Amino acid sequence: MIHALRAAFRLATWLGWTLALLPAHLVALAVSPRAAALLPVFYHRGACRILGITVDAQGARARARPVLYVCNHTSYLDIVVLGALIPGSFIAKTEVAGWPVFGLLAKLQRSVFVARRRPGAARERDAVAVRLDAGDNLILFPEGTSNDGNRVLPFKSALFAVAARRPRGRPLVVQPVSLAYSHLDGLPLGRHQRPLVAWYGDMEMGGHLWRLVGLGRLRARVIFHEPVTIEAFASRKALAAHCHAAIAAGVAEALRNAGPLAPVTERLA
Repeated sequence: MIHALRAAFRLATWLGWTLALLPAHLVALAVSPRAAALLPVFYHRGACRILGITVDAQGARARARPVLYVCNHTSYLDIVVLGALIPGSFIAKTEVAGWPVFGLLAKLQRSVFVARRRPGAARERDAVAVRLDAGDNLILFPEGTSNDGNRVLPFKSALFAVAARRPRGRPLVVQPVSLAYSHLDGLPLGRHQRPLVAWYGDMEMGGHLWRLVGLGRLRARVIFHEPVTIEAFASRKALAAHCHAAIAAGVAEALRNAGPLAPVTERLA
């Protein structure tokens, strides 16, 4: 199942792809905000092909700007999958900024880094607000950590405080998104196999990454749910509960249904 030669080839190709696009991305960041937002989508789509990930998307992605996309979090691979579909930046924990390679990529995608601890929370909310007011899409993982791929952890409702923003005088659009890794080499990925993809707890990243890129072809399923605004809910806690219910139901559907999602609105293979 895990092939060392395949892992070495994929890692070398991905690194070459990253280095090839790096100059173009640096130029885009300097001269064209629109190109800087779209180039990561192109980059992540190439990375999906290199890493052998087929992405099936169901539902319509909200086209308003800005949008706060809210998604469950299973693995660092989520960045590649979601980044291939959504032109936007991630809200990431501050530790990510210091990770080798991944930290640089996160900075190039203009991620907003937030601390897990309370000091500095107001400053971080301001940084998120500035990006939304500028019309930038942001992607939030409200579990606050990654999970084992079999379930969706409780959401931290405090992270939904930004949903009360009214960028450009309009209620902020919030879209729940479900993500599940359902198949490996065409066969359903069982509960005990999902840690091959999921990265959580005290797993060591280097060894996990080596095993992951040595796998066969993965299928990721992404479901875009109906967009909402906080004005439809009594509180941010109610909004968080709605998003959690929609995302958890989508993950359960994607993992339960061994056949293709219908209808598939976009497929990246």
